[in-house]
Amino acid sequence: MTITETPPASAIAQPTGKHEQTWTPRLWGVLAVLCAVLFLDGLDVSMVGVALPSIGAELGLSTTALQWIVNGYVLGYGGLLLLGGRTADLLGRRRVFLIALAVFAIASLIGGLVDNGPLLIATRFIKGLAAAFTAPTALSILTTTFHEGPARNRALSVFSVFGASGYSSGLILGGLLTSFGWRWTFLTPVPLAILALVAGYALIPRDRPAAGGGHDLVGAVTLTGGMLLAVYTVVSAPERGWLDPLTVGSMVLAVALLAGFVATEKRVAHPLVRLGILRAGSIVRANLSIIALFGSYLSFQFMMTLYLQDVLHWSPLKMALGLLPAGLLVAFASPFVGRLIDRYGTPRLILASMASLSLGYVWFLATAGNTPDYTVTILPAMLLLGGGFAFGFSSIMAQATDGIDDSEQGLASGLVHTSAQAGAALVLALVTALVAGGSHTGTGGGTDFGPFHPGVNLVTAIAVVGLALNVVPLLGRRRRPQHAA
Repeated sequence: MTITETPPASAIAQPTGKHEQTWTPRLWGVLAVLCAVLFLDGLDVSMVGVALPSIGAELGLSTTALQWIVNGYVLGYGGLLLLGGRTADLLGRRRVFLIALAVFAIASLIGGLVDNGPLLIATRFIKGLAAAFTAPTALSILTTTFHEGPARNRALSVFSVFGASGYSSGLILGGLLTSFGWRWTFLTPVPLAILALVAGYALIPRDRPAAGGGHDLVGAVTLTGGMLLAVYTVVSAPERGWLDPLTVGSMVLAVALLAGFVATEKRVAHPLVRLGILRAGSIVRANLSIIALFGSYLSFQFMMTLYLQDVLHWSPLKMALGLLPAGLLVAFASPFVGRLIDRYGTPRLILASMASLSLGYVWFLATAGNTPDYTVTILPAMLLLGGGFAFGFSSIMAQATDGIDDSEQGLASGLVHTSAQAGAALVLALVTALVAGGSHTGTGGGTDFGPFHPGVNLVTAIAVVGLALNVVPLLGRRRRPQHAA
């Protein structure tokens, strides 16, 4: 059966030069659809986080069960990202994107209607699975639609604004909607997802699946199984214990599966992941940098959420407004990052991002004491972290996909998203373990921040490592010309 194809990307975005591109209304429409889906991802995560206490009260869920409403999403998302990116390359980006978005909408609707805890957690896992396909596919559609250079950098800047805006908006909407009922935090994304689905069907150009390549089933099974088991182990270890036989056994099995995946990729004719892509130092640094950025930022925000609500007894809405300056800074600064990338390049901007992150954490540690003041300590730290995120997100995404052939854009996108999610899960699990341990030794009085200090020390160290990782290559570049001279 012949299907009439919509114009290809080259017809939607008419090039005027090697790196120039005319931004037609249809091109803006494609970008709007991609941004809407990223906005939904951020909106969903933050709204559900605010609603957790209300969910637990109505459904009778324990704290342990409640954490899986969040961690179920992480398991589906972090474990299947690479498979999602590669599937988009093999089966067609438009097809995979639209199917995954439809699954996301259906899972959201079911989640808002169920009265059973395990079913609710299952819908969160399915939504994470859907996001594992929409996120890298959206980024690969963006990077193949917009030419490498100024056009792509500009599009990535706009793209990152909506991610930050979604998360920030979700914090506030979550506080407001929860007052009417937690189910609204699940139901609100449904009409937005349906609108994005209809617009995507009409605007996103059809692309042809890869002419060759085949499916690496063994690689898919070992990679997906290893990632799922690794993320599960890291998420559950703080409660069960890092030396518990089940924790140790599951981690050993995860490592064995991932080792089997690497061995498979070296032998099969059409690997799921071409390992040669990791020979580029810039791509490796981008993936490690996103771990430092996401892992430290999300873990710090998690600690501040606990401190402000559980210790200072702030309302969810007041807490959201207190953390909002960082998200606003990202939203307002990100549109200018594309121009800065054109002028200074991604390495310098990533370095500036890591420097801002490190300074934010160091400032917090230097001024917090046992009772951090919002104006003196928390607000300046959040502004520095917001600046670091604004400079870092678009720059890292651009560096992770620059120079990659269109046929592997989904793979490159999946790699960097996997690094972000798996890294954030690992860091958050470690931070949770440190905070839990600190709560047994802290004074426990009034507004005491003491139990959270070990966690802040860890995220500070991670940010500093990210800073060092990006300083060394720039120093090496400066020394080579002098040595040659």
